[in-house]
Amino acid sequence: MRKFNIKTQIHKLYTQTVVGYFRIAGSSWVALLALRGFSLLQIGMLESIFHIVSSSFELPSGVVADVFGRKKTMVLASIVSLISGLLMIWSYNFWTVAFAIGFSALSYNLESGTREALAYDSLKSVGQEEKYNNFASTEMMLYRITSSTATLCAGFALWIGYRKAYAFDIFFSLIAIGIACSLKEVSVSNDEITDSSQSSIQNINENTNSAGNRLKNVITESWRFMVTNKKARTIMVINALIGAISTLVLFFLQAKLPLAGLSDALLGPALFVMGLGAAFGAKASGFFTEWKYKKYIIISCIGVMFAFAMVFTGKPYIMILGGFVGSFSDDYLEVRTDIILNEMIPSEQRATLMSVNSFMFSLIMIVMSTLMGSIM
Repeated sequence: MRKFNIKTQIHKLYTQTVVGYFRIAGSSWVALLALRGFSLLQIGMLESIFHIVSSSFELPSGVVADVFGRKKTMVLASIVSLISGLLMIWSYNFWTVAFAIGFSALSYNLESGTREALAYDSLKSVGQEEKYNNFASTEMMLYRITSSTATLCAGFALWIGYRKAYAFDIFFSLIAIGIACSLKEVSVSNDEITDSSQSSIQNINENTNSAGNRLKNVITESWRFMVTNKKARTIMVINALIGAISTLVLFFLQAKLPLAGLSDALLGPALFVMGLGAAFGAKASGFFTEWKYKKYIIISCIGVMFAFAMVFTGKPYIMILGGFVGSFSDDYLEVRTDIILNEMIPSEQRATLMSVNSFMFSLIMIVMSTLMGSIM
């Protein structure tokens, strides 16, 4: 067995985040669909479809990660993302786009909670779980900066067209697959690090025979945790509600800003600036760890409501300011929520229960996506 290097593992997870989320088409898909002639109502319906698929597979994907391994699940997530890009290139109407978006949702499901679970247990295995706070805020900051940089290329994506833009995303998916394959798996049962290349046929057979029992245990124990832990349920619901409003405000600003008079050339920079708000919020969250969670909720609620109100001013730069504040407030709460939940959740069900958190978000988004699409 090779010596486990925690710094290498964490740096690979950071790199996988940067590469995996630099998607110029994925970050501006609303604008690309609008350019193709889809209405805001149709786009809102597609967003609802995304979350319907997401809610259907969110929990199973978490169970898969806990039972069959976080590394394998992250590799699979990148492969499914690549397939989604191919399907989007070949799409030609509402339903073919919906089919491609379904695969995008599945990729999101497979990755949701898996990276965080692998990071936390990797740190825990070397007695450094207290460093997860720094990982969570840094990883979220990198994610937001990367996705915001991708949106900065929105004008370029519109210029080259959706097919070439998605081909660009596919290229980065291939790189993400390679990075995911180089990660080390962590055995949550005994906190030992394993190298998949050294697995023997006997171990594979043993894993296969025990998979059924592990699957049953993960599901039953996760269910027991959610039923008996009211605090965790409340945190998940509040975080999902605030996150949904902020996400949808930024989502529809992609289409609303040009209608408000913002030039196409400035759309990318505007989305980038709003995304930086999230990056700052993620990093700022780590500076106030002694605060009670209620303070995070109050600050985030005020910021997100401000963002929602600014959309209706019809003034582009005020709308951008609102988007910046809203995204700051969302990730300010999101990072703290992630840290609190990981401290509460058992290792054996970590990916599954973090997927429950995403599941709550998807349920709320199913209802609110079409609703806000009709009123905005």
